[in-house]
Amino acid sequence: MVSAARRGQPHCMKSEAGVEAILGPEAHTVRANGDPHAPSQAHVARTDTIQPWTGASGAGRADPRWLPRVDYLATGGTIATVQDDSAGAAGPTLTAEAIARSAPAIDEVADLRAAQFMQLPSPSIAFADLLRLRDEIALRIADGSAGVVVSQGTDTIEETAFALDLLTVASAPIVVTGAMRGPSLPGADGPANLLAAVQVAASAVARGLGVLVVFNDEIHAARFVSKTHTSKPSAFQSRLVGPIGWLSEGHPVIVSRPVGRACLSVPSDAHVPPIALIRVALDDDGRILPSLAAHGFRGVVIEGFGGGHVTPPMVAAIERLVSEMPVVLASRTGSGELLHNTYHYPGSETQLLEIGAIPAGILDGLKARILLSLCLAASPARETVAAAFRAVGMAAAPER
Repeated sequence: MVSAARRGQPHCMKSEAGVEAILGPEAHTVRANGDPHAPSQAHVARTDTIQPWTGASGAGRADPRWLPRVDYLATGGTIATVQDDSAGAAGPTLTAEAIARSAPAIDEVADLRAAQFMQLPSPSIAFADLLRLRDEIALRIADGSAGVVVSQGTDTIEETAFALDLLTVASAPIVVTGAMRGPSLPGADGPANLLAAVQVAASAVARGLGVLVVFNDEIHAARFVSKTHTSKPSAFQSRLVGPIGWLSEGHPVIVSRPVGRACLSVPSDAHVPPIALIRVALDDDGRILPSLAAHGFRGVVIEGFGGGHVTPPMVAAIERLVSEMPVVLASRTGSGELLHNTYHYPGSETQLLEIGAIPAGILDGLKARILLSLCLAASPARETVAAAFRAVGMAAAPER
């Protein structure tokens, strides 16, 4: 593990400099009317994040035996879990080296550097672990790695991968993978997923895409992917947009490049404040909302019905809560963009946005909670939070 004293290079611009610095500069994109200064919801990665990688010096590529260096950081999870029949239970025990040996074809793809970063089931991963992982990834990329693969348990991948996407600015591919079936089971998918992840991390076509999740030979953007089944190998899906690519005969194919990435400058030793996630249900009166501040929550994400609606009794409590902490409004459907100005009844999205709720845009509740947590760790300013959701969640209000 690398001490904080060695982590000298910044991952994003300094947080004290305001909204622009915390989120990073907005890149220009082509507007429909050709005016680069016209308002737009579209944001793209800076052009310097999609240049082809030529290695630390570029000199070794003339050698036909040359392979790109890929670093593999293992953190535990099902991919590392061997069933212990004598104990009657299972937990992550396999090391990074042992997992890598299960996919010998990796040796034909990359110069793999395997390391055990931690050994935990994914529900035990905390924000502090992700900040340390962010720093370790940055150091390895700065040392010449073409890309980094992280394996972990699948329960929280949709959250941890998105958090890493918000915390890193590197153009080198960062790929998160794991297994739905452990190595003791017939049809274990860990070796195939790891090989595919290394193939993506070693490929120049995956540069500048942000953090990726690779399962079942599909390539997903961290912002869109969700775990949609408890046990199927095809559990990871991007319901809103589909995968951005796939692997064919061992080669990554990228068919779309996500826009709207932003980097949050969060110090390595930052305290990430607790954020509540509340799902609205039939006949919910919102009685839990007034107690959130007393329990130490610094913000809340409310997953409303449909396009962003709540029951009428909840409106007054939400209006009071807006004066105490950031309140982000998402949809409990898990797919689709939050509405802004379609319905006007009590508890509608229009009423909630008018009283100060921040729209999550295309982000579901889990992803919105990650973004709000890291926003408040970077800066407590409300305008910073709103700017982040406009950039990442594409949450700009439509023209009226």
